[in-house]
Amino acid sequence: MSGVAKTTHEQTEPPRSRWRLIGPGLVVAATGVGAGDLVATAVAGERYGYTLVWAAVLGCLIKISLAEATGRWHLATGQTIFEGWRGLGRWTAVYFGIYIVVWGFVYGATAMSASALPLVALFPDGPSLRTWGIIAGLLGLVCVWFNRYTVVEKLMMAFVGVMFVVVVGIAIRIGPDSGALAAGLVPTLPDGSVLYTLGLMGGVGGTITLAAYGYWVTAKGWRGPSWMPMMRLDNRVAYATTGLFVVAMLVIGAELLNAADLALSQGDRGLLDIGDVLEERFGTVTAKLFLIGFFSASFSSVIGVWHGVSLLFTDFLGHVKPTLAVPEEDRERSRPFRAYLLWLTFPPMGLLWLDQPIGLILTYGVLGAFFMPFLALTLLWLLNTDRVPRQWRNGPLSNVMLLASGVLFLVLCVQQVRDLPW
Repeated sequence: MSGVAKTTHEQTEPPRSRWRLIGPGLVVAATGVGAGDLVATAVAGERYGYTLVWAAVLGCLIKISLAEATGRWHLATGQTIFEGWRGLGRWTAVYFGIYIVVWGFVYGATAMSASALPLVALFPDGPSLRTWGIIAGLLGLVCVWFNRYTVVEKLMMAFVGVMFVVVVGIAIRIGPDSGALAAGLVPTLPDGSVLYTLGLMGGVGGTITLAAYGYWVTAKGWRGPSWMPMMRLDNRVAYATTGLFVVAMLVIGAELLNAADLALSQGDRGLLDIGDVLEERFGTVTAKLFLIGFFSASFSSVIGVWHGVSLLFTDFLGHVKPTLAVPEEDRERSRPFRAYLLWLTFPPMGLLWLDQPIGLILTYGVLGAFFMPFLALTLLWLLNTDRVPRQWRNGPLSNVMLLASGVLFLVLCVQQVRDLPW
């Protein structure tokens, strides 16, 4: 048996130099930061100045705990997160199965529209919003269909670099009030801001793709507990980068919008308003750079979801219907993977013909709210049982963070449902 390659936990060992291996965390963090998150953060700055900086930072810590728990499950047990869910009962497969099909249909249209908005602004004499949306969806399909994780990671890191440099650069150019920024780290709740603060903590960087982190860790070649320090470094660097990015958007909202007493439009179009203000204050070049950063944030989410959630669906289908099970190394070329890619791309294009897709936006928000408490509370359950070796089970801090995030997302879920136009 000595000639048989290892296929269990200790298949590979981490090298001494770890910084150059960072990648899966940036992929999951960038995927979770979409146009809607940029708008929500800018609006927080517009309405409350620097007061809610602490909420944005706490939100990043919550995402670190969720992604770390997902990665720890994969590395400590050698099982995927869906295998863990299956161990909690058949109800998880029913819940997740319905969710991933409906969510994919709604998200596909939302992501394509968000990617199209900056392109229409950059090329006003070019194609329509609908056409740009279709082009964005097809580009996402091509990027994932013909490439494996290694190339997807490189593409994502390029987009992360662009959006980070653009947004942080603009924030520095605007000039943050360092004293107010530091004071904003002290928890304070302005009048009427409770639910808004919870939304800021829960929204930025939080989507179903947090559950895909373990799959990306595996695709990177990290297997077994020996990779735990690497995974944790990767995760912390990624969300520290996201934290800086979020603070930069708060600075833009506080200095550019709050000071000028300007209100943003609803939804992703609010970012176009920021572009207009930047053009008035700093000129066309700065405004166009911001739109490029806007596109990078939106399109990186397209690529990340098209790849990561398709991996989740492939694993889900293989466990629900064993005849469709695919070996781990073949998932990215499998029929289930490509079937879900097509589901994300083509059926949602029909929704682009809605003239005022308010119902679509509301549905997407509610669907997102239903997944995050499921993820947080099932991870809390799984990582406190004998399914995980004792040394890798939750400690007190992990339990507090997962429980707090589960409660936070439940509150947000209830609020989203209450806000529906019944």
